[in-house]
Amino acid sequence: MSITDWSGFELTDVQQQIVSTVRDFIEKDVMPVADEMEHRDEYPDQIVEKMKELGLFGLKIPEEYGGIGESLTTYALVVVELARGWMSLSGILNTHFMAAWQIETYGPDELRQRYLPRMATGELRAALSMSEPEAGSDVQAIRCRAVRDGDVYRVTGTKMWVTNGLRSGLVSLLCKTDPDADPPSRGMALLMAEKEPGAEKMPGLEVSPNIDKMGYKGVETTELIYDGYEVPVGNILGGQEGQGFYQVMAGIEIGRVNVSARAIGVMIRAFEEAIRYAQERKTFGKPIAQHQAIQFKLADMATRIEASKQLMMAAARKKDRGERTDLEAGMAKLYSSEACVEVVTEALRIHGGYGYSKEFTVERLYRDAPFFLIGEGTSEIQKRVIGRQLLERYKV
Repeated sequence: MSITDWSGFELTDVQQQIVSTVRDFIEKDVMPVADEMEHRDEYPDQIVEKMKELGLFGLKIPEEYGGIGESLTTYALVVVELARGWMSLSGILNTHFMAAWQIETYGPDELRQRYLPRMATGELRAALSMSEPEAGSDVQAIRCRAVRDGDVYRVTGTKMWVTNGLRSGLVSLLCKTDPDADPPSRGMALLMAEKEPGAEKMPGLEVSPNIDKMGYKGVETTELIYDGYEVPVGNILGGQEGQGFYQVMAGIEIGRVNVSARAIGVMIRAFEEAIRYAQERKTFGKPIAQHQAIQFKLADMATRIEASKQLMMAAARKKDRGERTDLEAGMAKLYSSEACVEVVTEALRIHGGYGYSKEFTVERLYRDAPFFLIGEGTSEIQKRVIGRQLLERYKV
């Protein structure tokens, strides 16, 4: 058995072919350049073009809109492969995928017809804008305001941690339309806000410089500063105000499957780097892989990876059946993200001093891993979601 093997999950022929194609692309076009590009914090333009050619931006968009129409499970498998090569690539795809899912799920049809065909080709790429400088996990505390003025909403406020904030041409934007609503979640709307890709300033909108991060480099993370920015009233999802919070939370549910997949990809790469190094590096006259202490580390790493794969696949397949998966997705995200930090840390320790050097891939993985503890809800938020769902399902 290989740590990259999915045979025990009974993939369809199409899924196997897609995974194989993406894996070949990653090993040929991404792995040889990822470390160097990540250290330069360089946006991977050529790699993104190849992702377009492979149809990855339309992987889950229905065929009637020009996409491939694959399942969440297939998408998650692809994300594992992307993150194995370079975690930032899965970030470029993730917010785009979530915005497309929201448009497909909540419409209206006019927006589906307008946006999804161009999103499927990657011509139009999307961002998700939810967090604010003073509102992260507490989504109901957002302050960004959308005030209706005739046929448009005028949006004012600041959004934070916007992946693809500069290059996107469409932003899935969560706003307050009724700041006096009780509870606050009932006073929100999700707007599809168009913008000019690559432009740092537009009338009513400014994109901040890229935020310098510990890891997750090569993909821009920005602030979006709105000051009366106009969004057509027809660009509200669900056709009416008051539904935005629930639409975003539903998207976050599938986003947690995505984060689990990304963590698995990073774990797999860390394990591969560690087990190869352990067989090459010698101490006390023999490869360190022959020392029981190192074997214990490798055993724990592989076990955590396999457990994470099981949790992720269970959540993805349940969602594909149309069932509610906030419990399963929360478990997958919680376990995979915590396991990823442990696995990558052990990989660094197996490398010894070399693991602390930028000459080795494990150094990059070590900086990327903490992102999973925070993205799509912290581990503490996951435990809260899981606990509430358990009490609901086992109510006496």
